[in-house]
Amino acid sequence: MSLKLTARQQEILNLIKAAVDRTGFPPTRAEIAAALGFKSPNAAEDHLRALARKGAITLTAGASRGIRLVEDTESATAGAPSGSAPASAGVSLADSLRQLILPVVGKVAAGSPILATEHIHRELSVDASLFEQQPDYLLTVKGQSMQNIGIMDGDLLAVKRSPDARNGQIVVARIDDEVTVKRFNRRGRIVELLPENDDFSPLSSQMKMILPSKGLQSAHPAA
Repeated sequence: MSLKLTARQQEILNLIKAAVDRTGFPPTRAEIAAALGFKSPNAAEDHLRALARKGAITLTAGASRGIRLVEDTESATAGAPSGSAPASAGVSLADSLRQLILPVVGKVAAGSPILATEHIHRELSVDASLFEQQPDYLLTVKGQSMQNIGIMDGDLLAVKRSPDARNGQIVVARIDDEVTVKRFNRRGRIVELLPENDDFSPLSSQMKMILPSKGLQSAHPAA
């Protein structure tokens, strides 16, 4: 791949490559800013967006390490001899670039709604092949109202932002300043949020935002 990069953009690209080679993960905006003497991570963000526009990297919204090297993704397999075995030491570069680094944000109530803050608790590396569409972030379930379909207390939900929802779809719904995960059902102007546990009652409310979600039954952040 031949890219026309400025000297600063090439410097940042080299920094990203070095971090991935050394740790398996890209640097954060703050780490880039500190390494290159920028006054704030916003300066690093501007350069990253320029690199993304030129096709050198792709960016995952909301993740401080959500940077993927497009050039190295292509060369990681092209440079390997035919029939050669993968490297045995650690995770390969190609494998690391197939991972999504998603922020874990707040909590979701599967029972009665609880406040979900926008504070990012941590970031989690997830296999990109799990999803047909790339999620925006992960939320932690609290409660048992969806247990009949396998969404259990402590599970993570991968959430893709959407302006609307279909009847029967599992959604994360915002009610005022709180969120809950339920099955969506609309009847005329009445919107119901249906539990998947007979011990819980449906909720009816005007919602500010509907977020379709997909459960990750086995993915839990490390302590």
